[in-house]
Amino acid sequence: MASNNLKAPVNIPVEKIHPFEGHPYKVLDNDEMNNLIESIQNKGVISPIVVRPLENTIDEYEIISGHRRLRASVKAGLETVPALIYAVSRDEAAIMLVDSNLHREHILPSEKAFALKLKMDAMSRQGQRTDLTSTQVGRKLETAEIIGKQINESKNTVRRYIRLTYLIPELLEMMDEDKIAFSVGVELSFLDEQMQYDLLRIIEEQDCTPSYSQAWHMHRDFNSGTLTAESIEDRLMAEKPNQKAMFKLPLEQVQKFYPNANKQQLEDYVMKACEYYKRALQRQRSRNSRDAR
Repeated sequence: MASNNLKAPVNIPVEKIHPFEGHPYKVLDNDEMNNLIESIQNKGVISPIVVRPLENTIDEYEIISGHRRLRASVKAGLETVPALIYAVSRDEAAIMLVDSNLHREHILPSEKAFALKLKMDAMSRQGQRTDLTSTQVGRKLETAEIIGKQINESKNTVRRYIRLTYLIPELLEMMDEDKIAFSVGVELSFLDEQMQYDLLRIIEEQDCTPSYSQAWHMHRDFNSGTLTAESIEDRLMAEKPNQKAMFKLPLEQVQKFYPNANKQQLEDYVMKACEYYKRALQRQRSRNSRDAR
């Protein structure tokens, strides 16, 4: 960080602070946001947001860390928020933004994908690499390895996450909702936009999603130039190994009773609720039987 960074927080008018353009993390008006608004109303902003001066402006700033805190502050009616100002370049800010959020407990595949791409692009422009190659491909490959070591992932995993940024928004949202597996999303990302929209239409019409094998074959057929909307539908309608009838329930309906739980925790919650209800019915039948005697 530059030596002229301010060390103490200053209060900045909220209208002078702008979101980081293209930042990958979603700011949702959910229960967590409501809790944050209530906390700010009662205690103020405990942890200052982090910003940088916007180039070619007077007293205008771009958020590095604290998009949720700023939104909550605005909703809480605050006119200013405390902020730490760092005089850094946009690429330095992008890396700081990603690093400050990447280890959160709950991070969606789409958020991680675009975060890693943002950091990859920033580091590549900075030339942060250890290899001696001069090609763009060489830089990106080495940068993926550096990022992987920083987040305890392989360079291939970093590249696979970044592949997800080639998915159309609708398929990426299905990944965020656990309707499409990570490995499936990676394979589908190699299809062009039109083929992805053809696939989306068929998914919605037939109420089904592709398996990894089906997605792999679509990727292969697309590369060979033989993939069509008809072949996508034929492949998707083929019975999958170990295919079983599924009971589907909108995730948000269950999350009302168990906020912030992951998919496995929600499944366990539903199963335990069913078991409890079954035992309650058995007790009621037993009482009714005794009363009828």
